[in-house]
Amino acid sequence: MEETKPKKSLYIVSALVILILVAIDQITKYFIYTNMTPYKDEKKVLGNALVIYFIKNTGAAWGSLSNKTIFLLVISILLVILLSYVYHNATKYPHLKAARICIVFIIGGAIGNMIDRIRFHYVVDFIYVKLINFPIFNFADICVTVCMFILLFLFIFKYKSEDIELLLHGKIRESVDSKEKESEEAISEETNSEE
Repeated sequence: MEETKPKKSLYIVSALVILILVAIDQITKYFIYTNMTPYKDEKKVLGNALVIYFIKNTGAAWGSLSNKTIFLLVISILLVILLSYVYHNATKYPHLKAARICIVFIIGGAIGNMIDRIRFHYVVDFIYVKLINFPIFNFADICVTVCMFILLFLFIFKYKSEDIELLLHGKIRESVDSKEKESEEAISEETNSEE
């Protein structure tokens, strides 16, 4: 797990990808917002299986935390800051590339929904899998949810505890046990030298 100095181009490419994701999210929402009446218009995409149906989501996923706009906005800002820190740590280690990509998509999705909360005090949701009556969502939600599941999979099946340490702290911290062991060894050496 060799640490390398992150290249500036990596940050530039990631920022461009985030901008593209936010642009796609905002353009699709603008189209829905300007061309559809909330809770009324329905456009079929795949018959009755998948439809476009505009709702104003004042909460988080699946309508939870309704009307908690300020709270959700603060959580989103904190999430973007935390993920930016984790992303920076991940840039130092090439084997964490999959985590970096996921983090970029999660940040892009979080910013997309954050913009809605600032502009409208709700999130524009419009993708409705009517066939199974799945909660209505948007492009930003796809970025966040899919990449959160991928990260969860990586944490469970691919990354080791050391990799998670690298992501969260930028380096592997010494464990308490190893510090205690070093301390005991130092005491033992002192005792032996006195004899």
